[in-house]
Amino acid sequence: MTSLREAQSFRSGPIALIAETEADDSHEQLFDDGVALTKQYEATRTDLDCLATAICKLRRVVELTPKDHPDTAPRLSWLDASLFLHFETTGDLQDIAEAISVQETALELTSEGDPNRAVRLANLGASLWSRSERTGDLHDLVEAISARQRALELTPEGHSDMASRLGGLGASLRSRFERTGDPQDLAEAISADLRALEHTPEGHPDMAWQLTGLAMSLWSRFERTGDLQDLAEAISLNQRALEITPEGHPDMARRLANLGHFLWARFEHTEDLQDLAEGISAQQRALVLIPEGHPDMALRLANLGNSLRSRFDLTEDLEDLAEAISAQKRALALIPEGHPDMALRLASLGTSILSRFGHTEDFHDLAEAISMQQRALEITPEGHPDMALRHCNLAVSFEARFGHTGENQDFTEALSHCRTAATSTFGPPHIRLQAAKHWAGLLEEFNPGSSEILTAFDTAIRLSTLTTTLDQVLENRYSQLVDTSGLALQAASAAFALERVDKALEWLEQGRCLVWRQLTSLRTPLDDLRRHDSHLAESVVKLSKKLEGAGSVRNAARSAMLMSEKVSLEDQARDHLRNAREWDELVTKVRATPGFERFLEPSPWHTLLPYLPEAGHAIIVNVDTRRCDAIVLSTGRSTPLHIPLPSFSLAKCNQYRQDLTNQLQAHDYRERGGSVATVLEGVDKERGIRKVILTKNRETSVQDILQGLWTDLVKPVLQALEIEKTAPPSTEVAPRIWWCPTGPLSFLPIHTAGIYANEGAECLLDYAVSSYTPTIAALTDRVRNARPIEKATSGLFMTCQPNAPGASHIPGTTKEVQFIENLVTKEGLRSERLEGSTITPAICLDSMERFNSIHLACHACQDIANPLDSRFLFHTGSLDLLAILQRNLKNADLAFLSACQTGTGAEELPDEAVHLAAGMLAAGYRRVVATIWAIRDEHAPHVATDFYQYLLDHRDPADGSAFDGTHSARALHHATQQLRIRLGDNSDQSLLSWIPYVHFGY
Repeated sequence: MTSLREAQSFRSGPIALIAETEADDSHEQLFDDGVALTKQYEATRTDLDCLATAICKLRRVVELTPKDHPDTAPRLSWLDASLFLHFETTGDLQDIAEAISVQETALELTSEGDPNRAVRLANLGASLWSRSERTGDLHDLVEAISARQRALELTPEGHSDMASRLGGLGASLRSRFERTGDPQDLAEAISADLRALEHTPEGHPDMAWQLTGLAMSLWSRFERTGDLQDLAEAISLNQRALEITPEGHPDMARRLANLGHFLWARFEHTEDLQDLAEGISAQQRALVLIPEGHPDMALRLANLGNSLRSRFDLTEDLEDLAEAISAQKRALALIPEGHPDMALRLASLGTSILSRFGHTEDFHDLAEAISMQQRALEITPEGHPDMALRHCNLAVSFEARFGHTGENQDFTEALSHCRTAATSTFGPPHIRLQAAKHWAGLLEEFNPGSSEILTAFDTAIRLSTLTTTLDQVLENRYSQLVDTSGLALQAASAAFALERVDKALEWLEQGRCLVWRQLTSLRTPLDDLRRHDSHLAESVVKLSKKLEGAGSVRNAARSAMLMSEKVSLEDQARDHLRNAREWDELVTKVRATPGFERFLEPSPWHTLLPYLPEAGHAIIVNVDTRRCDAIVLSTGRSTPLHIPLPSFSLAKCNQYRQDLTNQLQAHDYRERGGSVATVLEGVDKERGIRKVILTKNRETSVQDILQGLWTDLVKPVLQALEIEKTAPPSTEVAPRIWWCPTGPLSFLPIHTAGIYANEGAECLLDYAVSSYTPTIAALTDRVRNARPIEKATSGLFMTCQPNAPGASHIPGTTKEVQFIENLVTKEGLRSERLEGSTITPAICLDSMERFNSIHLACHACQDIANPLDSRFLFHTGSLDLLAILQRNLKNADLAFLSACQTGTGAEELPDEAVHLAAGMLAAGYRRVVATIWAIRDEHAPHVATDFYQYLLDHRDPADGSAFDGTHSARALHHATQQLRIRLGDNSDQSLLSWIPYVHFGY
């Protein structure tokens, strides 16, 4: 964690104490002189001798004042103030020790109820905090927080010191977060900083201090979460603070330096060169303004060094690196022994010297870098959040030496430090996760047969779940997962190489669909727990609803918010964090209950077997750079079946995906009147993609893609399972297959793989009926929790929205639901149809509770950043997924989403099931019909009619009055085949018309 502190003390200040002075003492002039000199120095910060004289005078007057004199406490407070100012300038620990002692004596002399007690508590807190910043003493910091909290409790609402005391408490809480990593402290700090700012009127001299304090806290949260919105606001606040800081003000340098560091941090994430240039400029200007010997000099030099090293990484200009190392060495020389920043300075300098070794290969540099990283590790206190980072730095250094010497000891050291960092219980999860991935990578490259690879990946998969905790809103959880996307696939590939199919299956289940699994875990049926302990079960239900709602809050642009809105938002975030912590404690309590030891834990692979569907196969296909494999789980088979796919590859998968994307874009453009010659040129202009001109010679057709999937992936699986072609093809007797694709394969239509040329034509549809599932557990959960359909809810609710505001006109939806209604009514089944303005989101939700099946013929909007905000568009508003999840749809059975792209995922997160279909499964529906790209308005009514006709024709004769989606996968198989027959050929245009319909679930 980067150390960056705003040394603003948030003391009430000497001016607040002058009112305590009484003029009846014979030493009045001596005291007045000391006060005047202290105030003079505070205003200018230029003449240290002036302050030293003030301290001497105030010490003398304190010595001459009897302890029981009424002016003793005020005079002690002024001596404390002058000593504190001297410490701020020189960093002399004797000054701050004396200041604390003096202020403690003043407090002893201050009775309960004395109006000056609050200010003396606040000042004592400021001194203790300042000493803890210099020494790293956690006890001082705890005492500082306690004193500041007590001062705040004694401060009446509206008091002029309220803002400064809130800001002081925020600074102390932020410091404790930096030492312990407890996010609750940071949430409390941000809340205090916001309230401080809210209590500071425009034009107040403390405004810049309060702005800077909030900026620092938001910066700290950015370091923890990576939320760029926090960083952007921190930069904005710091810029505002600078704008109102007068030229020559002693805090100008500090604020310039902080702004420079913030801009550098944003460059590290966005690679915006302007940020880096402006950041370095601000840091250089700050250095010019800092007087020699100032305690802030070391920090400013070190941060400038980091920025210059970043510029070197970009430009490879060795002069930048030389300047960076020079600045960092000067910073190190200025740090006194025992300073809490010493380890960070050593580590940063070591990293820069290692960078120089990478270009010069001077082994003296490498030895020096390792030595510095070792010293940094030695002086980092046990339990410090930076401990894991120290080990990571050493691992990189030893790996560099191993790469040049080949010495086994260096490799062993690198592994050891990676292992220690990854398995540490302290430090940010993303640092430990990087260490675990590095640990696994080293073993795979240099010791590929080691069983320790399994331990390393086990650790990495566990840590990946900690980067997306429930205290974050969904949007942030998904952004965190972008960096770990594909980890489970890499782990599975390693497990296959070590012939551990069981581990591969376990990791593919546990390391994918993390947020989806969190959503479903919050909705886990609790019947067994309720029978055992109804109170505990009810606590779980109440808290899960709170977390579900809080997690769906959308990240809004805070810059445009009113201060009261920001305070409210941060209060919500603080409550969310507290609820997440309470959830962890509650889950631990449930797991301590006999019989519930694995409550909400991912199920071991073998527990999936008893709940597999009776007839069919669940197949998870792993796609990785090194190999591709399938794992099959089948009823009656006691172990997973491993099917290597040597002819398939990630490169092929990505190429098929790109080719299909091109075809879809071309198809869409043709539908809107573009010529073949200009199809991709037009797409390029509209979407800003790389320009590619398709020609008949170079074009990869949809048929080519489907044939490749068939030859390299699907047929080898069918052969291994000994599934024979049905002759003639029969929807009723064909076996079921549930596909669980991974990575970019999630975007390809496996269910229609085949050869569609007239000669040698065959396809998967001739062998099996296909469905998809986000994970195998998602499928088995539906089998495990299957319930008979309640007669009261049996039926179909339909709505069509041909003219939703902001969407194109889709007249086919009206025809679609009319066809369906005629069928259902004819069969005497319960149904209801509402369309246009007669249906509202609230009415639709009520209908979803009253009917076990729903057909939505409308436009849909998928929100990848916040899936719970994905929605169906109605004439009178929109129905979002969160609202659906919040309803008790315990009898939900079938959802037919006749809208475009309701089963399409997110390109950056292919394994997170970020689409409406998965959301409806999470809401409780057992099966969902969706689409993976746009569907044709003229075809949708016929597909829907054939689908429902099949369901009605295959009802259970024993209960013909029930509307049941059990045969929905076979019904969709039949309906799309009927459309295929109507289209009359296997041209790409025809294929693209019926392929997008897909079935999810049981």
